[in-house]
This record gives sequence, C-alpha cells and structure tokens, in this order.
Amino acid sequence: MSVRRRAVAVEGRAMAAWCAGPDAGLPPVVCVHGAGVSSRPHMPLVRALGERVRVWTVDLPGFGRSPAPPEPPSLRALGDALAGWLAAVDLPPVCLLGSSFGCQIAVDVAVRHRRHVRSLVLAGPTADPHARTWRATLRRWLRNTVREDPRMFPLNLADYRDCGTRRMLAAFAESLRDPLEDRLPRVDVPALVVRGEHDAIVPQAWTEEVTRLVPDARLAVVPGSPHMVPYRRPDALARLVEGFLRETAPKEAAGVG
Repeated sequence: MSVRRRAVAVEGRAMAAWCAGPDAGLPPVVCVHGAGVSSRPHMPLVRALGERVRVWTVDLPGFGRSPAPPEPPSLRALGDALAGWLAAVDLPPVCLLGSSFGCQIAVDVAVRHRRHVRSLVLAGPTADPHARTWRATLRRWLRNTVREDPRMFPLNLADYRDCGTRRMLAAFAESLRDPLEDRLPRVDVPALVVRGEHDAIVPQAWTEEVTRLVPDARLAVVPGSPHMVPYRRPDALARLVEGFLRETAPKEAAGVG
C-alpha cells in the first residue's frame, strides 16, 4: 500500500500529513495522534485501512514533522489547528479517528467545528475522571508499557525527542485538565468507541461510560490488544472502522440500493 506525504499550510505554518487508499464512496478517515507522539504509530493502521477507504494521518503543530508554535498549544488550539487543516485540504465531512489523547482532540473538533465531522472513532479515550492525576496516569502508563509491541518503543522515543520535554509535558497536562465527560453529551455525530482488551491505561468501565455519554455510540473491544490498538491490531481495527463507516454512511454511499 502506497502512502503519500503532503504538507499543507495552516495559518502560515506547515502541517505534515500522510494519505493512502482509494475514494471508496465513504467518508475519508483522518487519524489524530496522542500526547507527545506523532503519526508514526498510526502508519500500520493507515496501510491496513487504506486497502478499504481513503485515510489520512496528520502531525499536529509541534509534533512529528509539523513545526512547533512558540508556545505549547492547548487542547483547544490543537483542535483549531486540525479544523484549519481539514478546511485547507478541502475534505468533505470526515470520520475523525482519535487514539489516546487524540480522542479528546477529535471530540473537541466534533463539538466546536461540527461542519467538518461526519463521525468519530475513539480508540482508547483518555481523560478517565477516576485517574486524573499525574501519579495515577503514570502508574497506568507503566503497567500498559510492558503489554505494547516492543517495535513501537523506538517510534515513541523518536517522537518524544522530536516533541521535546516541555511540549510533551504540556500535552499530558492538557489531557489531565480536560473534562471530557462534560463535552461527550454534545457530540451529535455517530461514534464508535474502541478499547483494547488488555488496555491498562483506559479501563472498561470508562469506555462504557464514554459510550453511554455520547448520544449515538457503540462500543467494540479488540481481543488481545493493549492501549495502542492502531499499532498492535491494525487489521482488526480497520475492519471495525470500515463496518462502522458503511453502517453510518448514507445508503447510496454505502452501496445499499
């Protein structure tokens, strides 16, 4: 599967993105990465999902290949940057696929920039109100680390190096400050909530609460996967996403007579 890189200027600052897949008549999927990392861990999913639909993954400002603004951006600023990128690329309403902290950004865009969003996939949504402290977050992160695919560790280290300690800590702080549960009831697009069966960061109870709070949502658990489902089980997630897109797309787009 060929993955093409594209840089787009948003308010005078370049944002790097990668694209794969055919125009299958379904909404394009745009992947949103987590705190401190970039699009690198999403590449296995881009290749798998790109066999089925048009899929993008974007480096937000200050992460990966996208230059950093002078100050670490807030969650709201990251949401505005993503919405600006969607407008600049001139995509039709998309399915935003967030992973980890990217779920919080995707929800922000769906609530405040509704015209760009047709649906959401929330893979491992963070911001569990029962673990909204540095200590609890670190404890869960360490428990999950030993469950992830070891091949992902060099990618994370490269991302943390590119991001820098200041921006990385600022992103995690934004994640902890965000009262996601207050915004979920305002999401008025269909949502698929995804959790890895062995995710030690995001417990089952929280993903069930996320699913309950979003007016039109369903929950899927991916067997055998830890937190980073897009990297560990890309084929399984790609099948879930394609099925969700066909289920929620207009009948003519989904190929239903």
